[in-house]
Amino acid sequence: MDVRTSGARAADARAPGAELPAAGEGPPEPDEMMAALGLHPDDLPDGLVVADGTGHVTCFNAAAARITATHPKDAIGAPFERALPLEDLDGRRWWALTDPYGGLATRVGQPERNLLLPGGREVLVSARYVREYPTGPVRRLVVSLRGTEARRRTERSHAELIATVAHELRSPLTSVKGFTATLLAKWERFTDDQKRLMLETVDADANRVTRLIAELLDISRIDSGRLEVRRQPVDVAAAVRRHVQALTTAGHCAERFLIKVRGPLPDLWADPDKIDQVLGNLLENAVRHGEGTVTIEVAPAAVGPAADGQAGDGPAVEGPAVERTAVTVSDEGPGIPEESMSRVFTRFWRGSKRGGTGLGLYIVKGIVEAHGGTITVGRARGGGAEFRFTLPVGTPAYLL
Repeated sequence: MDVRTSGARAADARAPGAELPAAGEGPPEPDEMMAALGLHPDDLPDGLVVADGTGHVTCFNAAAARITATHPKDAIGAPFERALPLEDLDGRRWWALTDPYGGLATRVGQPERNLLLPGGREVLVSARYVREYPTGPVRRLVVSLRGTEARRRTERSHAELIATVAHELRSPLTSVKGFTATLLAKWERFTDDQKRLMLETVDADANRVTRLIAELLDISRIDSGRLEVRRQPVDVAAAVRRHVQALTTAGHCAERFLIKVRGPLPDLWADPDKIDQVLGNLLENAVRHGEGTVTIEVAPAAVGPAADGQAGDGPAVEGPAVERTAVTVSDEGPGIPEESMSRVFTRFWRGSKRGGTGLGLYIVKGIVEAHGGTITVGRARGGGAEFRFTLPVGTPAYLL
C-alpha cells in the first residue's frame, strides 16, 4: 500500500499485531511491515520521503514537513524533484547530478551528506534505491532527512574543546621551554636556589599538562561509555580527611574545614582513585570559588521508601530502600546563580571566576554516574554552593 497522508493512519493500514506474509509469499512491503508493527511514518524521528517507481511522492512524514517547511498535501503525488528541491553546497541541483531513476544500475543509494533546501538551510540527506532485482529499475526511492542542529552542537563542542586544550597547553609548555632553554644556555650563571626555583616551576607546569591530558582521557571514556570502575572497599571518611590534610599542608588554614561524619557508615565498594578524583575536585572548587568554612559531611542515606515514615534520599520508589553513602561539600561564599544551576555539570562551565579548564565538574558527574550514583548542586544553608553526591553501597554482585 502507498502512504498518501501524513499525521493520520492510512485507511487500509493493518492493525497492530497483524500477521506478516507467510513463508513463500515474498517479503512484506516496508510500509506493510511498519503497519504490522503498529508504526506509522510520523512516528519516525527523522524525515522520511518515499517516491514510487514513477518518481512521484507517496510518503512525506511529519518530520520531513517540519524540516522542509513543506505541507504534506503539497508534496504527496508531486514529482520528487519538486517536492524536495535540493542543491549541493556549490549550488547545483542534486537530483540532476545523482539521477536516481536513470543513473548507474548498480547504484543502491547515496551516503549521508550536507545539502541545501530553498533559502539556504542545510539538511543531512541520505537516499536508498530499492530495485526489483540487482541492476533492475528503481521501484522505490527512500530519502532520509535530518536537521543539522545536533551535529552543529557536537562540532562546536569539539571546537571549544580543542581551543581550550590549546590554550591550557600553551602556557605551561611555554614556561617549560623557556626555563629549560635558559638553564641549558646559562647553567653556570645561576645559583643553586635559582636553579631549584626554575626546576620547581618546570615540575609544576609538567604536572599541569599531565592533569589536562588525564582530563581529556576521562572525557573520552565518559563520552564513549568506556569509563572503567574498579571497585574495592573504600573508606570515604578517611579519604575526606586525607584530602583536607593535603590542603592544609599546602598552606590553607585548618580552621577553614569542618568534617562531619554521621555513622555508622555502610560498606562502600567503589574505585578509590576515582572517588579521590571526585573529592579533590569538589574540595578544590569550594576552596577556590567559595568563602568561609568548607563543610564536608559524610552520612548514610537511602533511596526509596524509608523506615518510620521518614522520606528517603530522592524520589520515592516501590520496593525496599537502597542503601547509599552521601557526601556533601558546601561553603559560605556567594553561591551559584539560580540561572546557572542547570549548566554546572556541562563542559567548560567556570562560574563567575576564570581559572581551570571548566571540565572538572563534567568529569565528576561522569564518574559518579559510572558508579550508579547521583550528584546534585544547590544552595547551602550558609548561602554558598552545596554539592551532594550519593553512591550505592554493598558488595558487588560478582563477588557474592
